[in-house]
Amino acid sequence: MTRPCNVDDSAAAARLSDANAILASIGLVAYDWRIDSDALTWGANAPEVLQIADLARIATGRAYAGLLDPKNTTSRFDAVTQTGGHDTGGGVPYQTEYCLNSGPGGTVRLWIEDNGRWFAGPDGRPARAHGVVRVITERHDHEQRLAYLSRFDGLTGEMNRNALTEQLAVAFDEAVKYRGSCGFMLIAVDNLARINEAYGFGVADEVIASVGRRIRSRMRTGDTLGRFSSNKFGVVLKTCTPDDLTAAADRFLAAVREDVVRTAHGQVAASVTIGGIAAPRHARTVEEVLAHAQESLDTAKSKRRGSFVAYRPNVERDAARRDNVQTTDKIITALNERRIRLAFEPIVETVSRQPAFYECLMRIVRSDGTVVPASAVIPLAEKLGLVRLIDHRVIELVTAELAASPVLCASLNVSPDSIIDPDWWSALGAQLRANPGVAQRITLEITETAAIQNIDETAGFVTRAKDLGCRIAIDDFGAGYTSFRNLRRLGVDMIKIDGAFVQNLPRSDDDRVFVRTLIELGRSLNLVTVAEWVQDEEGAAVLKEWGCDFLQGALIGRASLERPWAPAPDAIAG
Repeated sequence: MTRPCNVDDSAAAARLSDANAILASIGLVAYDWRIDSDALTWGANAPEVLQIADLARIATGRAYAGLLDPKNTTSRFDAVTQTGGHDTGGGVPYQTEYCLNSGPGGTVRLWIEDNGRWFAGPDGRPARAHGVVRVITERHDHEQRLAYLSRFDGLTGEMNRNALTEQLAVAFDEAVKYRGSCGFMLIAVDNLARINEAYGFGVADEVIASVGRRIRSRMRTGDTLGRFSSNKFGVVLKTCTPDDLTAAADRFLAAVREDVVRTAHGQVAASVTIGGIAAPRHARTVEEVLAHAQESLDTAKSKRRGSFVAYRPNVERDAARRDNVQTTDKIITALNERRIRLAFEPIVETVSRQPAFYECLMRIVRSDGTVVPASAVIPLAEKLGLVRLIDHRVIELVTAELAASPVLCASLNVSPDSIIDPDWWSALGAQLRANPGVAQRITLEITETAAIQNIDETAGFVTRAKDLGCRIAIDDFGAGYTSFRNLRRLGVDMIKIDGAFVQNLPRSDDDRVFVRTLIELGRSLNLVTVAEWVQDEEGAAVLKEWGCDFLQGALIGRASLERPWAPAPDAIAG
């Protein structure tokens, strides 16, 4: 059943009067529209909200529609007539948004949210509508800004990474489909960190924006530019051969370096380094395009900044990467299957040759029972970011051994990554708290090379470890040429003299002078000294004569998975 439309304009105004005060307080304007006669009645606050002083200008639906922006894709009339609903007596709701050219001469653009309900006449077609409008200009502008930033970079106005990648995917798919070729470049602004430090972030932003404009000025029609990351732009080149790629790179390099960048705080010299790839010739997927472009950019940076390198397949590199994947799987599997074991290498007191403590070395036992030495695992584990996982497992194993054998004293190597790893420190602290008395029998070893890379960081490591009760040794001492001042500042307990200087001690005058100097240096600082790689009795005798405290190496005993220790006093206590 439809509702008859026999209400005059004065009745419509009366219906609106009671609600006007409430609606006005929240910025809403009520209206009643007689579609059959086109009469449009507004609430009393319409002039203020819609910024139209003369309501006669919008007294009909046609007159109101005449003020809508021509670029609108919808209107109230469209919303009413295209809802597709059927009025059964309660009306049919509609909602739309549009832009209204308001103010004197239509100079004010207002975005309007229009919510209402239409009612049918006897023929079932819309005959009357009423609703409310609200100005949402600020919200609309905010939403438009968010929509813009979802695809474009706010600083440069170019596409952002996501939008650029979409364009790359389109170009790549077209190249594959039509057996053509496309190109992709990563263009990095050189020395951006140095510019930030020297001039400030504001100047750096000006440089980035200027570089973007210069790149765009040398692009071909149809190619796409975007900001890939903080200091990198990406360029998608359609219908691009390897020669076209090189020519484009030359244009971009010249465009950036041909003149200084003039900023608000002065002139700044800028340059870019470029890596590029032709696809699908050298990449089977968009992901490979991005990865290979980054590789070529890294290669260009390593050779010479301000240059271009095009990606070329490298059989040895690809094979090494496959090996890395396999090695990662093997290490993770060994950790999961508890096949990480400890090998114990004895360290003896020089005079008595009695075991003083054992260095605990990591080993991986293969599923067939064969053993993989640490030298075959640790360098790759450090490269692949897995060494901290290994260090976690080693500290568990070492503390378990110490807890089970109260007479045992042990040392273990700590990788540079673990020194700054909060999780490793948490694991160490938890293990030591769970096993009282163990900390005093642990010596943590860090290589001299790692120690001197960041003296402040190493000093913090030493302090923190000592607070837990552990002792600290500098491993491979002599390889890094730590200064006397830094050695004293670190406050370590022990130095382990690099075996490269010890193994030929009886036959090398230079090594003899160097090792003797290191032992005397240790004695002057009240440090325990350990000579590594002791090979023969002749070398051991010389070390004994010079006052070296402990010996380690083939002469003393090789690392073994068996537990060779016997009860012994804590020779390094105190």
